[in-house]
Amino acid sequence: MDSIATTSSGQLRGTTTSGITAYLGIPYAADPAGSKAFQAPEPAPGWDGVRDATALGSTSPQPPYEPPYDVLLTNPLHPGPEFLNLNVWTPGGSGLPVVVWFHGGAFRNGSNATPAYDGTAFARDGVILVGVNYRLGVQGFGVLKDAPSNRGLLDQVAALRWVQENIAAFGGDPGRVTIAGQSAGGMSVATLMSMPSARGLFQRAIVQSGSATATALEADGAVITAEVAKRLGVESTAAGFASVAIEELLAAQRVVALELRQNPDPARWGATVVSAGGGIMPFFPVIDGESVHARPLDAIASGSAAGVDLLIGTTTEEMRLFSIPSGMAAAITAEALPVLLGRSGIDPAIAAVYAANRPGESPGEIFSAVIGDGFFSLPTLQLALAQRAHATAYLYEFDWQSALDGLHACHALELPFVFDTLATATSPLYGGQPPQEVADAMHAAWVAFAATGRPGWSAYETTTRPVMTFGLPTRLVEDPRADELALWMSGN
Repeated sequence: MDSIATTSSGQLRGTTTSGITAYLGIPYAADPAGSKAFQAPEPAPGWDGVRDATALGSTSPQPPYEPPYDVLLTNPLHPGPEFLNLNVWTPGGSGLPVVVWFHGGAFRNGSNATPAYDGTAFARDGVILVGVNYRLGVQGFGVLKDAPSNRGLLDQVAALRWVQENIAAFGGDPGRVTIAGQSAGGMSVATLMSMPSARGLFQRAIVQSGSATATALEADGAVITAEVAKRLGVESTAAGFASVAIEELLAAQRVVALELRQNPDPARWGATVVSAGGGIMPFFPVIDGESVHARPLDAIASGSAAGVDLLIGTTTEEMRLFSIPSGMAAAITAEALPVLLGRSGIDPAIAAVYAANRPGESPGEIFSAVIGDGFFSLPTLQLALAQRAHATAYLYEFDWQSALDGLHACHALELPFVFDTLATATSPLYGGQPPQEVADAMHAAWVAFAATGRPGWSAYETTTRPVMTFGLPTRLVEDPRADELALWMSGN
């Protein structure tokens, strides 16, 4: 059955199934074609009549995932215009809470077309879900002397403004908006919490496996961008990049990303790019003094998101997604372990505590545990502590283990549990029968937080450090892995 919604740009036709209406591929900004691909987003033009919104829209220009991640991570690509679009799932009614979802993918992959991000279950449970595309790679996060930086973040702000203006037409309350995201999407949420231009556009925030420390200096971001331009033989300007086909741009991005991963030398790439992503991520939000004025963690600690309640957490073994399938963990010897930790700026003595807690694990697995805490657990705790001075913060951990040998509770594993989309989870990460009871618990907590600001367990504080742990069983754990995290959290 078709349903009609009236927005500021015109009328939309969605599809209603079992009481849930999906409006797909809605442009929230003008098509960033040609030189506009490197400029701030402009308002979406209006249309006459009723626009069809019954099929997924285009996805942001991006390369496919490299093997083996092309099998592990579902990432449908739909090239085409008007990729600055969003999807809305709604049960109808009025005054409903809203979750605005920003996908992950290292700021160079991902989209709102990923099946795991289907918002039907949220709408079924009384929460409108809005899934947002934003510009990626050089188009979204390249640093150019003749274009604004952080264009992908500017897209996200434009989408939030669209929500403020239009969500009531879908039954939503613009005063009950939760922004949420995982990985690069979680980093985006943390950065939005620090941005003056985003203030007042949301009331709650959910950060999954993200960070408020993962920003680079603008000068370091310019180094990455200039290297891509060099590969293309063009100037590192909006006009230079606009002069090449998008396929060529994506190919050059890929080459630079591989070089960074193979040789993450701070002297070449910039210290903040390497420290923020460990060589895995070439693109980040940058501190440009215009949209991002300071490291988000510092701005948040100073009250930039005062009153914004926070739900934040990680999976238990984030780094295994990156170290096990790639073969990196298997190649790390006992002799190499302290050297690699030292290169990452980590005291190699930390490894002794981790190894004592993990008898029988290989040096590569110990490395994964230490680096995972350094890049994920520590920034999560830092953000929770920074925000709890200005609002309420709740911590979670996801520890159900993947069906694939060695991956355990790795990065991105929790996504179909949050969205209650296990039925469409075709990745081998989930095996034949992932536990629906874990999805029931996790999804219900996200729904409750969006609706009430309380996910169903006690707020984080530094005496008992309560963390809701989703797995078999789901349980509240006080001060998990205290000895290990204390190594990182001295003074906090």
